[in-house]
Amino acid sequence: MTATTLPLSGADARAAAKSAAIPWYLAAVLLSSTFIAVGLLWDISWHQSVGRDSFWTLPHLLEQLGAFIAGTSCGWVVLHTTFAGSPEARSESVRFWGFRGPLGAWVCIWGTLVMITSAPFDNWWHNAYGLDVMIISPPHMVLALGMNSLQFGAMLMALAPMNRATDPAETKRLGWCYAYAAGVLVCMITILISEYSSDPNNWHNALFYKVTAGALTLFLVASARGSRLAWPATSTAAIAMGIILALMWILPLFPATPKLAPIYNPVTRMVPPHFPLLLIAPAFVIDLLMRRTGRNHDWRLALAIGVSFVAVMLVVHWFFAEFMLSPWARNAFFMADQWPYEAKLGPWRYEYWGLDVDANGAWSAARFATGLVIASVLGFASARIGLWWGNGMARVRR
Repeated sequence: MTATTLPLSGADARAAAKSAAIPWYLAAVLLSSTFIAVGLLWDISWHQSVGRDSFWTLPHLLEQLGAFIAGTSCGWVVLHTTFAGSPEARSESVRFWGFRGPLGAWVCIWGTLVMITSAPFDNWWHNAYGLDVMIISPPHMVLALGMNSLQFGAMLMALAPMNRATDPAETKRLGWCYAYAAGVLVCMITILISEYSSDPNNWHNALFYKVTAGALTLFLVASARGSRLAWPATSTAAIAMGIILALMWILPLFPATPKLAPIYNPVTRMVPPHFPLLLIAPAFVIDLLMRRTGRNHDWRLALAIGVSFVAVMLVVHWFFAEFMLSPWARNAFFMADQWPYEAKLGPWRYEYWGLDVDANGAWSAARFATGLVIASVLGFASARIGLWWGNGMARVRR
């Protein structure tokens, strides 16, 4: 017996194509998220390779272009939903000040406004106080708030239709959009804490494990609980690592000349980001634990994730740090031993920093172990908040 497939009518074919396509405004927001992450990593490299010679640098323009794309596309969605939206679109929107739009669109608009506000604040800060090389400064924190809000808005833009979808193919497609947005957000968080975590010289001190467990567990767990992919945390971590790796390999291809004194290390190429944290390892364990533990045991699951995250990070990065400080990592793949132009090069490059020492200055295993216990507690608290947050995201429909 043979089966025949009737061709779709024109209307049915158009409906099927529309269902299979990613909404243009979601694609625009994901593109803007990419521009912002790339622009931020490029901007840090610019500071380390050239110096802040002007506000109107290409990285700054790329970041603001990303904000503009997100803000205008989401603004159009809000206006269209308010004045010309179908009853279905209006029912799937959130009302604010008389206007209607998806929750993610409102968050993206707010993030865009914060990013735009941070630009003149950052310019004034540099003019008033000079060049700063610290990531954590008042204007940078305002910028980070706007950037991360925009990334979270992108997650919500994919999350709501994903939670409403009934077709498995559509759910998977939107799930990958959500995972990509979450990966960009995790990438941004790793940049935010990079002063304590990016250098392998820091991977033998307890502070590194406290910072990573407290900050990264939250976002990996929350995004995983809200996702419908099979391995959500692993996918998110892989995307975050992939973005950093791409910039790490691409940026040194371009020449650079320092323009601000003092210049202690005359670099000739763009300084790349450090090799990313191996987050895919603890993320894989998070996925395993979440697959084996039901949603009715979140406190137990949070404890297991907090302890496991620190344990896996310790095992992976303790030995990877030794490799990254060795001559074997000084090549075009791992890009170790790359320093900004203002660094006075010395033997400190191959030493461990901030070690947990006793009163005599000797490394203390007891102090380090105590730090790991504190890191596990922070990881537990972060994971529990992440599960609560993720449970809420799993119910987002608008």
